Amino acid sequence: MSLLPPQITRAIEEFSKLPGIGPKSAERLTFHLLRSSKASPEGLGGALTGLKAELRYCTVCQMVTLQDMCSICSDPSRDHGTILVVENPLDVIAFERTSYRGTYHVLHGVLSPIDGMGPEQLRLHELIERCKKGNVQEVIVATNPNIEGEATASYIRQHLHGVIEQVTRLAHGLPMGADIEFADQVTLREALAGRRQLG
Repeated sequence: MSLLPPQITRAIEEFSKLPGIGPKSAERLTFHLLRSSKASPEGLGGALTGLKAELRYCTVCQMVTLQDMCSICSDPSRDHGTILVVENPLDVIAFERTSYRGTYHVLHGVLSPIDGMGPEQLRLHELIERCKKGNVQEVIVATNPNIEGEATASYIRQHLHGVIEQVTRLAHGLPMGADIEFADQVTLREALAGRRQLG
């Protein structure tokens, strides 16, 4: 029998579902929300509800946006012939700090059968269809340099073979196992400059 009211237990369980949050951290977050005058459960709940209700995915690149098309895809000064394929929206933010002026495609994950992430769960179909429309000269695969990222890069290369001429991969100036969103600008710029042909 739990000593805690079911509302607290449920909040702890929900926090525990977040990446990097264990049971102890979930308990601390829950009780912090209860006692804090600055962090209100109502404010957090409203912000989280707004995530699902107000945001959508760009119809072109799958980045999170408020409109049908994000500000990058609707910018005529960008190089729409180059697509940088990334795992998540935070990677777009990281690359925007460099001098990259092409467009993006956000997969929202990588191939990982153990986590139930197959091609159907990712935005791979949208990428392939986008490339089939023409106008794309190069796809730069910028998935993380780990097993899942490499498997995803290989899948993209196979499915774009014969569709577009140039499918490249970021140079491995990024260490294996690193996350792109935590890399500095110089490392990302060098990785872009040293990209190579896949295959």
